[in-house]
Amino acid sequence: MLVERGQQFVRWTQRILVLTGVLALAYVAVTLFSARVYQNAASRILEEQIHAEERHTFVGTRNPVKEGDVLGRIEIPRIALSVVVLQGTTSQTLRLGVGHIDGTALPGNPGNIGIAGHRDTFFRGLKDIRSNDEILLQTSAGTATYVVDWIQITQPSDGGIVFSASTSALTLVTCYPFYYIGAAPERFVVHAHCKQP
Repeated sequence: MLVERGQQFVRWTQRILVLTGVLALAYVAVTLFSARVYQNAASRILEEQIHAEERHTFVGTRNPVKEGDVLGRIEIPRIALSVVVLQGTTSQTLRLGVGHIDGTALPGNPGNIGIAGHRDTFFRGLKDIRSNDEILLQTSAGTATYVVDWIQITQPSDGGIVFSASTSALTLVTCYPFYYIGAAPERFVVHAHCKQP
C-alpha cells in the first residue's frame, strides 16, 4: 500500500514537471513569435516613414518621441544582425526590439546614440562582433555607417558607458555574459564612430 502511494506520487510529480516544461516552452515560443511579428510590422512603419520623408522637401517640427515609437533599424552585416530600434528601454519595449536610451542623442542626430537590447534575443549576435565591423543605422532621414572602435565589459553601475559626444557616435549595450542564466552581473558595451562619406 505504501509502495503504491509512493509510485502514484512519483507519477503525478512527473506529470506536473512535464506540464510545467511544456508551458515554459510554449511561453518562450509565443514571446519569440510575437516579437518577430512586431519586428515585421515595425519594419513596415519604418519604410512608410522613409517614403513620407522622401515625398516632403521641408522639415517641419517633429512630435516628441514616446515610449515604443519606431526610430530606425540597426544592421550589422557581418554578424547578420538586423533589428528595429524603438524609443525607450522598458521591459515591454525590449521584448519587441532594441531601445534608444533616454538622455542620449536620437538616431539621425549628432552626438552619442545609446541603444540597449537583451542578450538572449535581439543582441545575442553581439557576442561575435569585432573591432572595425560596420554598423548601419537607418532612419527616415537616411542611413549612417558606424565603425566599431572598441568593445568593453563593465559593471552595471558604470554610468559613463554611454557618454556625451560632440561627434556622431553609437554605443550598443547588452547584458554579459551572453550565456548566463538569470540577471547577468556585467554589461557588454560596443562603441562605434560615424564613418564619414
